[in-house]
Amino acid sequence: MHSGPVILNNTPLVALWVLNRLDLLQSLYDVVSIPTAVRDEFLAVSRERRQQFLARSSWIQVTPLHTPEYALTFSDLDAGEAEVLALAVEQAARLVIIDERKGRRYAKRLGLPVTGTLGVLLAAKARGMIVSVAPLIDILLENGLYLHSDLIERTLQAAGEKMQR
Repeated sequence: MHSGPVILNNTPLVALWVLNRLDLLQSLYDVVSIPTAVRDEFLAVSRERRQQFLARSSWIQVTPLHTPEYALTFSDLDAGEAEVLALAVEQAARLVIIDERKGRRYAKRLGLPVTGTLGVLLAAKARGMIVSVAPLIDILLENGLYLHSDLIERTLQAAGEKMQR
């Protein structure tokens, strides 16, 4: 079991922002780290509101890479994903929260424990922090987050739920 930090990518950060449930990250993991590129991606939309949120959320730590060149190893990923993986390796992360398939594959090859937005929601339900996953999936889909139908089905099965629609 890794004892390092939890490293968070932009898509799960935005998804939980859309759900207004970023509190789940704090409740589940106490502190999460985001690399500089993820902060920049997160602030690309609604900059002022999101910047104020980050400023008052000390449990989200913006953590620059010690060796920024290492992120170049993942040249076929976007900057945020590449920095997430580089930071996770540098800091021996206990968990990487990333949704993009290619980034997840890299993380697994690097031996890093991985989950995504839906995994966070499942963990929150298991700990009694949310009642149901299905309505939150509906909100994510309505807000344009792409979730593969097989992933939705497996998540709802794991949660013991059915889709609301």
